[in-house]
Amino acid sequence: MMKKILTIAALVFASHVQAAGYQSSPYNYNNSANNYENSPYNYKNSPHNYQNSQHNYNSNNGIYDNNGNRTGYSVEKEDGGVNLYNNRGSRYGYKPAE
Repeated sequence: MMKKILTIAALVFASHVQAAGYQSSPYNYNNSANNYENSPYNYKNSPHNYQNSQHNYNSNNGIYDNNGNRTGYSVEKEDGGVNLYNNRGSRYGYKPAE
């Protein structure tokens, strides 16, 4: 009986870990660079959008290094995740929605 309980608990845990892994996987279309919502060709994500521009000193989405130099910007996705771009508009990361 105890063996069955442990086996079921292990399967439930493994399926949760696998699901959480897929949510943050680059193979998930929601996180893919091929998804237009994540693309720098989408004006919302573009460095040509003044909100994302490194020349906009009032922007609140800048990413800075430890020396205070702006290295990029972040754009929130509709699903609550965040895309990370360098100043040239190349997407280099994301944070999945929680």
